[in-house]
Parts: sequence; structure tokens; C-alpha cells
Amino acid sequence: MIKGFLFDLDGVIVDTAVYHYAAWKKMANQMGFDIDEEFNETLKGISRMDSIARILEHGKMQLPEDRILELATLKNDWYVEMIDEMTEENILPGITELIAQIKESGLKMALGSASKNAPRILDRIGLASFFDAVVDGNSVSKSKPDPEVFIKGAEALELKNDECVVVEDAFAGIEAAHAAGMKAIGIGTAENLPNADLILTSFEGVDLQDLIDQKLS
Repeated sequence: MIKGFLFDLDGVIVDTAVYHYAAWKKMANQMGFDIDEEFNETLKGISRMDSIARILEHGKMQLPEDRILELATLKNDWYVEMIDEMTEENILPGITELIAQIKESGLKMALGSASKNAPRILDRIGLASFFDAVVDGNSVSKSKPDPEVFIKGAEALELKNDECVVVEDAFAGIEAAHAAGMKAIGIGTAENLPNADLILTSFEGVDLQDLIDQKLS
């Protein structure tokens, strides 16, 4: 029986991928190489440090740990400058309505995101009060596809893993949900998310009860 939802943030509630990509691309360019949008897809759902490791490998670069930490801070500074301009207009279609339905139904709801800026973004877009718990990059030590973020999300909601449904837009996020013993709704395409239990292109016009009864029972 479904008693709670665990939402990823980037690409599900808001599209911050464009800001991440701009910041990562700027970082790579400053080191003398480039990353494209296809490569950027491989960074979705994983932590900042794991992303840097992949980017450096892509650029065939090896750097000392202190320089890597400097780059992580620099990239985040650029990213934060961009997300500080976000408003409720940045919320993806149908999400506000779905979250309201979940809240009204009495089901629990948590955010499960690798982003360390998740609370900041929720405040900017006006959705912070809807969530019963937030588990983000400050709360976990392992990146998706490790299930840590969703296991901690279920614990924060005081629910069993199999009572939770995950909403994700990344392959690694779906894998993490399944590793935690949870069903997963994928936002995207069957090509990008072949491992999802249910795939939606968006939440526009989605009825919560129909979603539960017809798709996730």
C-alpha cells in the first residue's frame, strides 16, 4: 500500500539541469576542454564530486585533491548565482497540482536529491512547506544508484521502503529506487528510462488516485 512519495528535484520539480550544464561547461572550458549535452546526461542524479571525477576523466586530466575541491566550490558558486534567480515560474508543469493532491490526501512526501542546494531551491520556488522531510546531498555520503538517499527518505517519513514510490528523471535514480525496494515513476522517455515501472512525459493533468489505482497498484 502506497503511503508516501519521494521526489527527486532536478528534472522532476524544476529543470535545473540547464544551470548545472552551464556551470559544468564553464568549468571544463576553463581547463581547456569541452563537454556536450549528451555527456551532461551522464551527470544527472550523481553527486558534485562524482560529477567532477567524470568530467576530469572525460578531459583526460588529473588534478590534486585541493584543486578538485576548489573546482567544486567554484562550480557551485556559479550554479547558486543562477538558481537564486528562480521563482515559482520555474516549477515544471503539473507538479504543483500533484503535490497539492498528495498533501490533501494525507500521504507523506519527501525530497530525495543529490543536490546540496535542494532546500535553497525549494524556498525560492515556494514549495518548502509541502514536504515532510528533505534528504539531500548534505545528508548522504553515497550517490545514486546507491539507494541511501531514498532509504533515508523513507526513514524520515517513518515508512517502510515498499510503502514509498519514487519520482525520478534519471536512470541512476530509478536504479536507486529499485535497490531500495521501491517502485519508480520515470519522467522522460522509454529510451532514457527503460528501467522505470511507469513513464510519464509530464504530470500535467495527472490525477493522483488514478495514478495509484491504475498504474502503481
